[in-house]
Order: sequence, then C-alpha cells, then structure tokens
Amino acid sequence: MPHDAHAPQLRTLLLTDLCDSTSLVERLGDSTAATLFRDHDRLVLELQQRWRGRLIDRSDGLLLLFERPLDGLGFALDYRRGLDALGQAHRIGPMLARAGLHVGEVLIWRNSDEAISAGAKPIEVEGLAKPFAARLMQLARPGQILISSITEPLVRRASRELGERGEALHWRTHGRWYFKGLPEIQEIHEVGEPGLAPLRAPRGDAKARRDIPAWRRPIALAAELAVVSGLIVGGWFMTRPEPAIAFSERDWVVVGDLRNLTGQTVLDDSLEQAFRISLEQSRYVNVLSDLKVRDSLARMRRPADTTLDRTTASEVAIRDGARAVILPTVSEVGGKVRVSLELIDPATAQTIYSASEDGAGLDSVLTSIDGVTSLLRSKLGEGQIELATNSKPLPQVSTRSLDALRAYALGQEAYGKGEYEQARGFYGQAISLDPEFALAHLGVTRALNATDHLQEGLPFLRHAQALRQNLTPRDQVYLDSWGSQVDEPQKISLAWMQMAKMYPDFFPAQTNAAYELAVLNEYARAEEFAARAVSPQSEFSALSSEHLGRMRLARDDYKRALEPLKFACESSVTSACVWKSVWNAAQGNFTEAEQAWPPERSLSVPYFDRVSIYLDQGKWSEARVESERLVELSHKFPSRSRQSLMPLAVALWSDGDRDVAIEELGRMVKLSLQAFAQPKSVTDRRGDAMTALYAAIFAQRLGDTKLAAQVEAALAGAPDVASLKPVSALAAVMRARRAANDGKPKVAIEILQPLMDDTEPVQARVALMEAHMLAGNREEALANANWLASHRGRSYGEYGCSWCQQPLNVVDSRLAQAHIAALKSDAGDQDVLRRRMDAQRSAPAQVLSSHSDF
Repeated sequence: MPHDAHAPQLRTLLLTDLCDSTSLVERLGDSTAATLFRDHDRLVLELQQRWRGRLIDRSDGLLLLFERPLDGLGFALDYRRGLDALGQAHRIGPMLARAGLHVGEVLIWRNSDEAISAGAKPIEVEGLAKPFAARLMQLARPGQILISSITEPLVRRASRELGERGEALHWRTHGRWYFKGLPEIQEIHEVGEPGLAPLRAPRGDAKARRDIPAWRRPIALAAELAVVSGLIVGGWFMTRPEPAIAFSERDWVVVGDLRNLTGQTVLDDSLEQAFRISLEQSRYVNVLSDLKVRDSLARMRRPADTTLDRTTASEVAIRDGARAVILPTVSEVGGKVRVSLELIDPATAQTIYSASEDGAGLDSVLTSIDGVTSLLRSKLGEGQIELATNSKPLPQVSTRSLDALRAYALGQEAYGKGEYEQARGFYGQAISLDPEFALAHLGVTRALNATDHLQEGLPFLRHAQALRQNLTPRDQVYLDSWGSQVDEPQKISLAWMQMAKMYPDFFPAQTNAAYELAVLNEYARAEEFAARAVSPQSEFSALSSEHLGRMRLARDDYKRALEPLKFACESSVTSACVWKSVWNAAQGNFTEAEQAWPPERSLSVPYFDRVSIYLDQGKWSEARVESERLVELSHKFPSRSRQSLMPLAVALWSDGDRDVAIEELGRMVKLSLQAFAQPKSVTDRRGDAMTALYAAIFAQRLGDTKLAAQVEAALAGAPDVASLKPVSALAAVMRARRAANDGKPKVAIEILQPLMDDTEPVQARVALMEAHMLAGNREEALANANWLASHRGRSYGEYGCSWCQQPLNVVDSRLAQAHIAALKSDAGDQDVLRRRMDAQRSAPAQVLSSHSDF
C-alpha cells in the first residue's frame, strides 16, 4: 500500500558523501573509475540487504532509510570498512566518506510512472529530518560518522546487539552547534571503530558553528572584562584552561554525598533527598538514582557505605555514562546557613561551576536548595520557561519538616534495598511528622503493594490523590498511573505507556508499561518499552534485561532473546538464569537447559519451569515428583500456592492419573475463588480470576464441567473484573470448550475466531484447533496445530497466571506435533481424530508415544 504523503513517518536517515570523488575520476580515468564504482555499487547493495536499508538516492553520496537506528549505524560502520578494503583492492589509497545519521519524521511518497520514465526517482523523501542529516554529513570530517543527540542514545543502547564489536565502539560528544535555518542548538556526537574513527571535533563553516559559552572563549571574555578588570585579570582569563564538559538535554548527573558542616545531623539525609527532588523536577537533567549509585559501587567492589566524594562520584559517573557530578554542601557562614553546590567534570574531577545561596536558620535551607538548583539547571542549558513550568517550591512538593524529609529519605533507602516493611515504617513516621507529605503517602502505597498488601495501601493512595498538588508534575503523572492501577484497570497499560512517553528516562514507567502489555500478550509493544528500560543509568537494568529477554522469547525470537537473558543472569538475577534454561528447552536443547538451571538454594520462590521441561521431554514421573515438591514449597506464598496446583494437575494427567488431576484442579478453583471474593484491588482480583479460569478450562478438557460453572457464576457477580481483556479472553475459551463438549464445535469456532489477533492465550489456539478437528475442518485444524508447534517460545513465555499454565501449554505444543502427523496422514478422518482426542483426555502419553519426533 502506498504511504500517505501527508502522514509523517519516523525513520532513521543515513546520508553519506564520497570524499574527493571528482579528483579520483580525473586521476584514474573514466574506464578504471567505472570499474571502481561498479564495485562500490555492489558493496552498497550488499550492505543495503544486510542492514535492511532502503536506498532512496545515489550519486557520489547515498541517502538511505532504515526502520531501526542500529541498522543505520551498522551500514555506516560496514561502509567505512568496505571503502577501506575497496581502496586497497584497487590500489588507490584510502577511500573515505562523510556520514550523518539522524532519526526524525519524514514524508515518503512514490512518484508516478510518467515522472519516473521522465527521470524522476521512484521514491521521494522530504521533511526537516533530511536537511538536518545532510548538515551532519557535511559537517563530518572524511571517514567520520556524526550522529544527532536524538539518535545517540538509541544506537548506543542497541549497540550491545553487535556483540564484541559494539562494545569496542568509541563514542564522543562534540558539543552544541548552531545549524543555519534551525532555531534550536543541536548536540553532535561521533561514533566509530578503533583505528578508523577520527574522533576529532568537526570543522565549522558558514552553515554550522559550535556554541561556545563566553567562559569557554577566554580571549573574548578577556576583552569584555578588560575595562572593569584590567589587563591582569584579562590575562588570567586568557590563560584559563578550557573545561571539557558539554552538557545536553536529558544528560545524567551523579549527586555526591552532602557535606554537612553545620553539626545539625537532621540535615544529613534530608538535604540529599531534597537535592534529588528539586533536580528531578527537570526534564532537562536526569539524576542517577541512589540505588543505581550503590549498585555501581558494589560492581566496583566498594562497600555500600563508601563516601561519594569528588573522586568516587567521578568514577561512578564515568562508569554509568553520567556527564557531570554535583557535590552539595551546607555550612554556617556569618550567622547564616549557606547551601552551595559544585558542578564537577568527572573526566578531570575538577570544578567547572559553583553556586550558593544564604538563608536565615534551618528553615531556609529548602528555599536555598531551590535557588542553587535553578541556577545550575539554567547554567546547563535549561530555559527560563522550562524552569518556570517544571518547577515547584520544595516545601510544597516535599515537606517543610526536615525531620519528615529525613524519615522519607530513610524509607527510600530501605525500599531500594528491598526492605519493604522497614520502608513502610519510615514512610509512616514521615506522615506522622507531616500529614500532608504526599510523597510519603505514595511511598506507603508502594511498600504495601510490594508485599502483596495493596488493599491496605488504598487509604494512603487516596490521601496522596487528595494532596495531588503537593507533588511535582512527574510524580502527579505517577500518582495518576497508580490510580488507574486501582480504579481503571482497563486503562492501566495506556496510563503507563503515556507516562513512559512523557518521561522517557523514568525507568519505572517503562518497566510497568512493558509488564502490563505482557499481561495482555502484546509482546511486540511490550518489547519496545522493556528495551528502553535496559539502560546503564537504570538501577533495574539487569531486571529489565530479563524482562526484555522474556518478551523476545514469547515472540519466538530466540536469537535476540539470549543476550539480555545472559546479561541479567550474569548480573545475579537468578530468575533470568531460569529463563536462560527455558530458552534452551524451547528449542529442544534439554541437556543445555539442565546445565543452565540455577542451584535450588538461590531460588527465592518456587519456579514451575522445570516441570514444563520434564514434560517437554516425556519424563512424566520426574515431572510429577517435581510438581509435588513445588506444592510443598509454595505454602509460604499464598498466590503461588494456588497456582502450583496447575503444574501438579498437568503432571498427574500426563502420568495417567486424570481423576486425581481433576481433584487438584477442584482445590485450585476453590482456593482461587475464595481469594477472588476477598476485598482487594481489581488488578489483584484479575490474577485470582485468571488462575481459576485456567483450572476450569483444563478441567473441561478432562471431562469435568462443574468447575467451569462455578467460575462462570463468580465472574457474573464481578463485571468489572470479567470485562478485563485477559479475563474476558479466557472466559470466551471456557464458553467455547463448553460448546464443543456439548457437540457444537461450530459454535465454539464462532466464539474463538474473534480472539485470533496474535494476543490470544495459547489455550485459545488449542481450543480452536480441537474445535476444527471435531468439526472435520482438517485444513483449519492443521493451520492451528502448526501455529502451536512453531510457537514454543510463546508456550513457555506467556505470562498467564504467573506462568502456572506453562506446563499445559508446553504439553499442547508437543501434542500439536502429533496432531500434525495425523492430520497429514490417511488416518486424519474425523472418527480417528475424535478417538485421538478421547485418548488424549485420559493421558497425553498415549498420543505422544506414537509420535516419532517426541
């Protein structure tokens, strides 16, 4: 379908220009040059196919479009190498090209056949992104790849997909530049491979010049101050060393430990927290979280209580890609309390800017912090309008009580360590000191949710909502997203996605958006947000890497799933090691899966995946023993205890004990419906409903219809839960199963077919396949069986009832392979298929035993 020329599309643009091409032709002659350029065109075609590029224009230079920024970078890097090899092969010395890489919106349309026949290009591309990429290219030195500030974080985060090559890349910023015709200053970056990248600042021209502040132009500054300061002061400025920091929008800073010279201990934790709250109001400056800093110290083999002084903070900043360090100080000077800060260049550990504000007494310190952080934000490039829009006074968005602020800071520290009960206590203490401390109310809500007691946290959430104006703009959006979590569960994913887009560097929003989309089986969209959360500046980058690997596994993208799972596993995320084992099992590599399984002593909760892996191999007795062990281990975890009965029931059924399996499913439904009836949030009840539904659907397959009727009655009394997508989809599967059991497979097909949009539960596919088999629709049954057999990653990775349905999905993926063989053979008539399904109802082993691939 042709693109609408009036609908801008986000694309990666790469423009290149072959240096000195005209003189090259003159030197070689037309015939030799033609041979050279034919080889050049073959190189371009090969790289275009390798990196999935779309060639729009070609002459001495190239204009290509890519879907992913990483593909554009890969093309540029390989083109740099290819030109080098081409020059050597033709013995003409080095061939070099300039390259500019940018991500932006463009208009794309196809020219008419008449225009093409008259010499026009087939595809036209226009938009501001095109001349901007051209300016980057023109600014580049020969052999240099320049990238825009929009593009740099995208390709830098994705470069790990290039493996060792990506890790070896050199990255450099070349500061802020004015481009003729563009109103905003642009941050320019360079990327390249060792020995190939110039890594030198571009040369400006009439169309581009570097933005150098007065304090970085010593000669000009000396001239301006000569009248006032005299020749001596002017000479000092002329010889002043040039700072090496170039801060750009959304860069990161590390806040060092507060130096408290007043002797007032109440200021120790409270003012550090106040600095963070004040700075985090900015959309221009990002603050590395305290938890991330402590994590980095641990990776540097430093104690967690290491003082974050000038040297240590600079080391952390360099390690985590932060552009600057901020060192705050509070002292008493002339009877006043002075709050000051220094901006440190981590590369040199030297001060490049400082600011201070004085106030009368301790009550002044929050106002003084607002003053110095505003000065700093302005100095780093944040405009006055942004400062006014994105800033509220600290006493309003936190508290006027320094004691309350200190208690809150201690709560944040405990929460970051996973000590949720202790965090709740500190947040509660902050509230007792200042009942209008909205952040503390929200903190209690989060702490209770982390211990599965969100219902107890609802009063605190309501207090926070009533105090909404006492929050920063970002925290207001965060609060609204929590409100959706409780009051509008159908909008949960939308709320977190909106916040993730508004605040792209607020990683909890990215993670929560990915999680909620995964619950809905929208794995492609979930992957997008999970990938954003995998950032070196995120304190949860390892956990997000595991999440990203799971999303890719659920999309059956094994190649791209492994690297984030390996990274997370090597970062001591034990659950990621479990998923690395699952990654092997989904591909049939069971020996490797067993080797990758982590030691049981390292597993904090019972995992069902090993039951699935045993079932996948037809090891029925091993699966049964493992599932019984998990039931015993799950008693400490209420929701897990209910869910553990599903793997047990699947193992019992697989081992031939259908009746006992039905008994366990009855227990599972009873316990889930009891939990469902308790007063709790809609999202918690959603999980209970899904657990009951999976048990009832499985029971229907085994010939029991009573459990489904119980679950249906419970859902009828809770329309708010029943209408949620994961619940409604499973309820439709349950209705379809009932119709099929009543001899109405066509009705079952009509119920199930609307669910098939690639977000359907795996069990919906199973039910649809069996309904088509019962209806005698061999081709349709075969198509669904092929889907199940080829989506083993989805079978393992689907979230469902916290993966409690995973063992059933895995067995069904194996059964589908057996059904494919039957459907393709002469034995695929309807009566034989019915008998196979009856045999499967007793035990899958009877069906699988004759399947050669098992």
